[in-house]
Amino acid sequence: MSSSLRLLAFVAALALPGLACAAAAPKPLKILLITGGCCHDYAAQKDLLKQGLEARANVVVDHQHTADKTTRPALPAHTNPAYAQGYDLVIHDECAADIADPEMVKNVLAPHLAGLPGVNLHCAMHSYRVAKDFARPLEPGSAGALWFDYLGLQSSRHGPKEPIAISFAVTGSPITKGFENWLTGNEELYNNVQDPKVFAGHHSLASGKQTVKTKDGKSSDQESVVVWTNTYGPKQSRVFSTTIGHMNETVSDARYLELVTRGVLWAAGKLGNDGRPVAGYGPQGK
Repeated sequence: MSSSLRLLAFVAALALPGLACAAAAPKPLKILLITGGCCHDYAAQKDLLKQGLEARANVVVDHQHTADKTTRPALPAHTNPAYAQGYDLVIHDECAADIADPEMVKNVLAPHLAGLPGVNLHCAMHSYRVAKDFARPLEPGSAGALWFDYLGLQSSRHGPKEPIAISFAVTGSPITKGFENWLTGNEELYNNVQDPKVFAGHHSLASGKQTVKTKDGKSSDQESVVVWTNTYGPKQSRVFSTTIGHMNETVSDARYLELVTRGVLWAAGKLGNDGRPVAGYGPQGK
């Protein structure tokens, strides 16, 4: 073999490992999905979410689930601040409305304060409210706003189970790019205690309107932000939230699953500006 051919073979041998690495699909995002607590069919919804997310993106969803249906469900996240170690993102879908111990809430927040992205669904917004007067506006950064600072929105109650008309804001966000307004089945509209913009990192993506009938037979329209993003803490952790997701029919809706999937990918930094997963993070690693 001539010296020039030997040189070419040597260069090719050096390049092959790099080409192999480039061709290999990225590892899937590891997601921890926390479910359990009061008032919802988490036994079914945890599987609907896992199947829906894994079908739409290169992710692996692990469960941290409890069958405890109280408003104080026992979850490892409440006592172990390292509960999310090894994960790329946490989805909070628990309903822990009466867990108000600040130390427990700080344990839940610890990974997000350290920079881990978070996604919050439905009753997560009514969990971990450490202030007894959470129905009045709380100052961002105050002791009572501990969980609300992370969420980027404060909510205290919800309306009846009636359809919600969802309208997507013209924001240019890749999360909602191409989404059309839709009318849900029966859902609960969560209120916004104050203008969400008081939270500096809040960015509204969609509002929901629900027609509520009063005892005297009259009706009124209630409207609140139902989809938004936030940046949290000194690491500016990305946080995506939606208050929609009470009923199994909603959680299994392809539009809902697509919305949550995009929220997950955006929070993890894997969503392109066109609203599609970046290369390697689509279904089957495409």
